[in-house]
Formats: sequence, C-alpha cells, structure tokens
Amino acid sequence: MANEELVNLIRNKANVWLGKNYDAETREEVKRMLENEDPTELIESFYKDLEFGTGGLRGIMGVGSNRMNKYTVGAATQGLSNYLKKEFADLEQIKVVIGHDCRNNSRKFAEISADIFSANGIKVYLFENLRPTPEVSYTIRKLGCQSGVILTASHNPKEYNGYKAYWDDGAQMINPHDKNTIAEVNKIKNAGNINFKGNKELIEIIGSEIDKQYIHDLTTISLSPEAIARHKDMKIVYTPIHGTGVHIIPESLAAFGFKNIIHVPEQDVVSGDFPTVISPNPEEPAALALAVAKAKETDAELVLASDPDGDRVGAAIKDDKGEWILVNGNQTAILFVYYLITRWKELGKLKGKEYIVKTIVTTETIRTIAEKNGVELYDVYTGFKWIANVMRANEGKKSYIGGGEESYGFLCEDFVRDKDAVSACCILAEIAAWAKDQGLSLYDVLQKIYLEYGYSKEVGISVVKKGKSGAEEIEAMMKRFRENPPTEIAGSKVTLLYDYVSLKGYSYIDNETITLDMPTTSNVLQYYTEDNTKVSIRPSGTEPKIKFYCEVHYKVSTPEELEKAKIQAEEKIEQIKQSLGI
Repeated sequence: MANEELVNLIRNKANVWLGKNYDAETREEVKRMLENEDPTELIESFYKDLEFGTGGLRGIMGVGSNRMNKYTVGAATQGLSNYLKKEFADLEQIKVVIGHDCRNNSRKFAEISADIFSANGIKVYLFENLRPTPEVSYTIRKLGCQSGVILTASHNPKEYNGYKAYWDDGAQMINPHDKNTIAEVNKIKNAGNINFKGNKELIEIIGSEIDKQYIHDLTTISLSPEAIARHKDMKIVYTPIHGTGVHIIPESLAAFGFKNIIHVPEQDVVSGDFPTVISPNPEEPAALALAVAKAKETDAELVLASDPDGDRVGAAIKDDKGEWILVNGNQTAILFVYYLITRWKELGKLKGKEYIVKTIVTTETIRTIAEKNGVELYDVYTGFKWIANVMRANEGKKSYIGGGEESYGFLCEDFVRDKDAVSACCILAEIAAWAKDQGLSLYDVLQKIYLEYGYSKEVGISVVKKGKSGAEEIEAMMKRFRENPPTEIAGSKVTLLYDYVSLKGYSYIDNETITLDMPTTSNVLQYYTEDNTKVSIRPSGTEPKIKFYCEVHYKVSTPEELEKAKIQAEEKIEQIKQSLGI
C-alpha cells in the first residue's frame, strides 16, 4: 500500500492539471488516473518533476510532471527563454536552433518549443525535419546562436522522449547555466505561466543549406584521402536503426569518397516505433543483427550503425577467422585515438600542444596511448558536455585531436561540441581503408594496438531498477558501496579509492587522502586494485539503472600471450561480478 501522505500530496499536485490552463485531453487523462483505485500510475506520473541530468530532460511520454508532454517541454522552454533573456539582455536579437529526431511526438515537441521561444521574442531556426544531434550543435556555432534544443531520447526505448539544451558554444549546458535554467523552470508553477502563442515571423525553417556546410566541414578532418581513393569501392553496410542518420551519413560517407554504401532497407524506414528492434541502441547486438546479416549476404568489409539521434556509433568487423564480431565503445575509442594520433604524427601535426579527452569510466588504454606519444590527456565526468567543457577552455590555446566515452560516443572534430556518429562513421571507414592499404583489417589493427600498449577488456553491467522504488534501491546500493567499500575485488587488494561526491580519494598503499581536481561533484565511485583492475560505479543520469564498469589489463608481447590474456580476462570479469554481488 502506498504511503497515504505521499499519495495525498501527489493528488493535490495532479489536481492542478485539471485546471483550465491544460487541454481537454490532458485533463481527461489526469482524471482517469485520479479515479483509479491503484495509485501506482498516478505516483509514477507525478511524484517528481523531470530535471536536467547528464542528458538533459528525458522521460517516458505521457501526462504528468514526471513525464514528457507539451507542458513539461513547455515549462523547460519557457524557463530557458526567461534565462536567455536575462543572460543576453544586451543582445538586439537572441537566437536559438531547434532540431528533433525520429521519435513519436518529437516534431510536435519541436514545434511547441519553437512557438514558445518565438512568443518570448527569440529568433528560432527550426530544422525542416529530423536531423542528427551533432548537426544541431554545429548549427548553433555556425549561425552564432545563444542556445539550442534537440528533442530526442537518444537510444532509449520507444516510450521515451527527451529535451537536450545547448549553450552558445554548441555544448550541452553545465553549471551555472544548467542550474540557472532549472531555477527558472521551477518558477513555472503551471501551464498558465507558459506562453504558447508563437510568433511565426521569428521562426525560420532551415535544412539542406546547413547539411551541405556541415558535410563539407566534416570532409576537412579526413587524414587519409589517398587511402580512401584506393579503396573507394570497399563494401560498407550502414544502418540508421530507423533514425536521423538515414540520409546524412550515407551522403557524408560519399563526400569522404566511399562509393559502395549498402543499405538495410527495413531499417531505413524512419519510425519512432523502431519496428525491427526491441531497443534502438547500437550497444545491443540485436540492433545490428539485420546489418550483420546484410554484410554476410553481400560479403561486406565493415558494418556501421548510428542510434536514433545520430550521435552514437556502432560497428561490426570480421575477426581473424572471418566471423563477424561487434566492436564495443571502448574498442572504437581505442581505434580512433590510435589512428588519429598516428596520422597526426605522420603528417607532422603534433607540435606539443595537442590533447585527447576521455571520461573517467572509459578505458585506461587511451591514457597509455596518449602518454606514450606525448599527447596530453584529460579525464572528465560521464556526459559529453564535460568533454566540450575542456574544448571550450582550450580553444585557441591547444589543439583538440579527439575525445570519447565508452558509451559509443566519439568526436573527431572541434567545430561540433557533442558526440558525432556522422563523423565517427566516416573516420571508422577511413581507418578501415588506411588499414587495408597496409594489408590489415580493422581487427588486425586492434590486435596490433593491444600488443603495443597492453591488452584490456572492459565490460559494462547495468542493473535496472524502475520507478520510485527503483530509484530508492539505487540510492541504497550507492550508499552501501560508499560506506562499506570493498577491500579486495576478485582476489586482488584495492589500492586506491576515488569518491567523486566528496572529491576525495584514498591511497591504501601510501595511507593518505587525495584531493580530486574536478569542476564539480558527481555520484561516482572508483576502485583500483593491485592487479591493475579498475571498477567504476554510478547511477545513470538518464535511465533507471545503476552502472558498473569493469576493466582488466594484461601486458602481452606475442599473439599467443594475447590469446591467453583474452581467456584470463573473461574469467576475471566473472570473478569481479561475484565480488560485487552483481
């Protein structure tokens, strides 16, 4: 039985949504929930307000303060409008870009947002139809806008939608702008505080002209055009998984010089129902199954995929036995970093002021590659906005080579400030052509990296806990790991503990406390052990789950040692799971 006091509070909150400021359809749905004897749906819909997390506003679509709908989107847009008008009061005209993905209601939410911005005197550049997230980031910078929004829930299941807000540098908002926007959003007490009546004169539809500029600028980051020219007919299967990459990624690959792009017709169908997959997530093997089948059918050399909003990249390659295997986010990041640094060095572009960025839960092999090549490495929190924050701080002072995270996101260019599957697909294809020039496959390149820099295996484990009770369970789990940290993991002593809530670490070897130099706090715990194992634990900022990131390392010098290390790594990961009780 739900707590009576909580239910009464939620009923009072829901009753506000029965007022005249809300449309008839919304009022009817709220009434139905209030009349239901089981208050579960009412509680889930109203027990909290959606807030900006690492991915902005994101939630299940439906009626209620904890759902994505015209009123929560409206409150976010009105609050952002109010903040922009304060922050840029000296500008004659404040400008924003709005984009959206393929999800159900994304276009509707985009148009509602455009109306609200324009009703507040803000100039809106609204994309004519769906576009990838990185193109919105690009356009904010290109058109000199102060902010931007894309309606997307990235790779979440079909019942979700979301609202990512960007600042004038094309990056997702961080402190103080995210907190200040939230403060303004929290002042919106009901729909009567939202100005929905748009000013059409302030809304400009944009499209192909931006696409052409974006694709042209992407071609400037190519490092091996000669290799592409020699292997332009390499067979590449690409799937947008029903999303925004459907036209622009094949067009970008063609602009780079690739002439043999093979489509997956069933997944070229743009649909927020994602009819061919359970989850439109390139991290899931099932999402790439049709593309891999097409690759087998056509004897292709590479499979590429992007998630619904075109910012995450997935890939499949052939192993040394000719079998198709999926490449995970850490492995693609390793390939990108190795290739970019190698080519920058060969082209004489390394001058001593270059840098790479990764997130703290991404493989330490990137650190090894960067350090051995004299390239500075920045370690930042999860969320690409933190990579963009480093880029903003270094603009005009140092040269950005690339940055990425284990969750299938990478950015190869500095004129976009969010992860970019468009450029990532193009550069992965370029790496394949470059490898082919040397008589190697992408799989061979990955093995070569392991032999030179050490073998690592990284496995992410997500424990899903849905709803209010799930959130409480996740909070209890983090508290338990924080207050009773493990002294050993998989039989190896913990030597180092980092707690990013307190920004303190502790070295068990030196018996001393360490201060962590980070821009803010974050609910992340990390443990390092004697045998070079690294375990990170954090609640997701966008989904109802707690995430465990397990990483093991082995030094190898021969192919035989590498094969042995792969077997040992599998066993070690299982031991880690048992140690942590997951």
